[in-house]
Amino acid sequence: MGSNGNQPFYSTQIDLSIDLRTQVVSILNHALASTLDLKTQVKQAHWNVKGMDFYQLHELFDDMASELEEFVDMIAERVTALGGTALGTARLAVANSILEEYPLEAIEGKDHIVALAERYAAYGKLVRDDIDETDDLGDADTADLFTEVSRAIDKRLWFLEAHLQTAPVLLETNGSAGKSDADKAAKKMAKAKRGAK
Repeated sequence: MGSNGNQPFYSTQIDLSIDLRTQVVSILNHALASTLDLKTQVKQAHWNVKGMDFYQLHELFDDMASELEEFVDMIAERVTALGGTALGTARLAVANSILEEYPLEAIEGKDHIVALAERYAAYGKLVRDDIDETDDLGDADTADLFTEVSRAIDKRLWFLEAHLQTAPVLLETNGSAGKSDADKAAKKMAKAKRGAK
């Protein structure tokens, strides 16, 4: 997300240091951009889905977009509660979202479900990384906010993927309980990217 040095911070009696608040606001604004982007992509699916499951998916996608609108407000209001400025315009969302552009050629229900499942999975990973980062910084309240969002996103991903699943798949495990090196590297790159802007 953009440098907080260019954003106004407002006086508050909240007992978190300005340094911590600056870092957390950057994380929150980065998540805000992706949340806004995901909401508009879900609405794109809602408006344009066709096929035999039209009504069911039209309604599901509308519910999902409404839920994301609540998350947009929660995230933006946490920014302002910390004395920061919520960066929530459409242009900023496009510039700072982690999501790929929505495939405009998606027509039938399955096309939209696959596209949305991919985006919900990517967004879910972002939110889990944000839980870890804000918890490591010492802001349990923001970590809790992200945890609430994470549970709902995982549930919606389940709803989407249930449309695609027909038989169980046996997964091989390597016995590793920790995060992979690739996950750790991606987290560091995302953090560095926010700090560099």
